[in-house]
Amino acid sequence: MIKLSIPDMSCGHCAGVITKTIKELDHDAVIAFDMPARTALLNTTAAQERVVASLADAGYPATVAR
Repeated sequence: MIKLSIPDMSCGHCAGVITKTIKELDHDAVIAFDMPARTALLNTTAAQERVVASLADAGYPATVAR
């Protein structure tokens, strides 16, 4: 499980782009969004570093939240 802080995420469109980006890395990934907190909880087999790099490339820089 990876919890990400994604400050630039603010709407359903953002969530859609983020979902698409993560699903390209892991088709079976499960993603839960907390829009008010601007966080996403991921259950994925993709490497954390790869997820963060891919999201940055897609325009949604993210950091791992604890």
